[in-house]
This record gives sequence, structure tokens and C-alpha cells, in this order.
Amino acid sequence: MLKVTKIATLHRMVMADNTCPHGLKSKALLERQGFKVDDNHLNSRAEIDFFKAEYGVTSTPQTFIDGARVGGFDELSSYFGKAPKRNNATTYKPVISLFVVAALMASIISWLLLGTMLSGRTVEWFVSISMVLLGLQKLQDVERFATMFLNYDLLAQRWIRYGYVYPFVETGAGLLMMAGVLTWLSAPAALLVASIGAVSVFKAVYVDKRELKCACVGGDSKVPLGFVSLTENLMMIGMAVWMLSKL
Repeated sequence: MLKVTKIATLHRMVMADNTCPHGLKSKALLERQGFKVDDNHLNSRAEIDFFKAEYGVTSTPQTFIDGARVGGFDELSSYFGKAPKRNNATTYKPVISLFVVAALMASIISWLLLGTMLSGRTVEWFVSISMVLLGLQKLQDVERFATMFLNYDLLAQRWIRYGYVYPFVETGAGLLMMAGVLTWLSAPAALLVASIGAVSVFKAVYVDKRELKCACVGGDSKVPLGFVSLTENLMMIGMAVWMLSKL
């Protein structure tokens, strides 16, 4: 039985200083679906404008299958039953990835220093590394974080500067806890900000029933405010109390 080769025609922008990423994604998707791609490059702005006018479209890339226009990358994804990712869609992936990396880092440090991948110190390193990584996410754009933080944090709503201070406190406390030094400073600082955070999240989500995005992984977060945000603060509280009990 002869195998029928499926052919798709793709028109995409490929200029000397700019190659359309969605065009590359469209080509890769077609190839994964078993299509042989008739790959047509639009090498100049004039070619792109002519193509748009000829086919009555407003953007490139454009894919044609069996002579019918499918559309751009999003339409092509839908054609193959793959829902395109929406920028505003809520997701837990960023914070889950962060905690997984923190756990792996803590296990590796524990193995290198203690010869075991799981111990009491492993848990301490996991929480402190998580604090540092979360703080770094916020420090990427403190302005955006502080603005988003104002939506729900009770102290930030009364003292605007707190939103700008918080990422530095979280990161600094995490670093000190990771090193096991200046606990008299790091533990109370973490306990204070985490307690305020826990109360703020609980009020916003479980009392006021508000649907908000969490600023926990930075100002462009798509993580919904709720259980994960509360868990972050409770972890910090637990770590701070544990460290203080060891003094």
C-alpha cells in the first residue's frame, strides 16, 4: 500500500535581520503532524505587503492545506486540535517549576555536604532556596510586583513602599537562612512578612472571595491567588519559627 504524502504550503517571513518565530513554530508543527512543507519565504517588507494584499490577510505566517487557507499559528494549532496558549490564562506551572528546582537544589546540596539527599537541613535548604528564587522573580521588575501586590496585601495598601521592600526582605532572609547565619535577623523578618502575607491572602481569597493573580512569582504572574500563595507564606512562617526555636 502506497503511503500518501501530505503536503502543506506555508508562507512565512524570513528576512536578513528578522525571522518570524510563529513561522518557525508553524513549520515545526506541520512536520510533527507528518506534512511535507512547501516552505515559501517572504524576504522583504514589500513581499510581505504584497502577500497580505493578495490573500486578504493581516498577518503572517499563513498555512494552506489542500488548497484551503488554515491561517496563522493559533489557527493551525486549533486545526490539529491543539488549543493555543493564551497569555492571560491562569496557570500553576511557574510556581510548581520553581519549587521542583528548589527541592532538587536542596537535595544536591544536602548530598554534597552531608552525604544524604534527605535530612532536616534538606528541608531548611528547600524553604530558604524557594524564598530566594521567589524573591528573584519579584526583583526582575519591582515596580510591576509592587503594583500587583497592592491588589491584596493589607500592609502594602497602607504603606505603599512596603511593596518595594518586600522582595529584598524575602531574598535577604532566604540567603541568611540558607547560610544559617544572623538568624536573629532573618527569622523575625521572614516571620513578619509571611504572617502579613498569609492574613492578606486568606482575607482576599477566602473571606472577600476575590479572584486575583498572585504576585508571588513576579509582576507578570499568571498564578491564581489562593492555596499556593497561602502555602508559600505558611512555609516561610514554619521556617522562621523553626529557626528561632534553634537559637
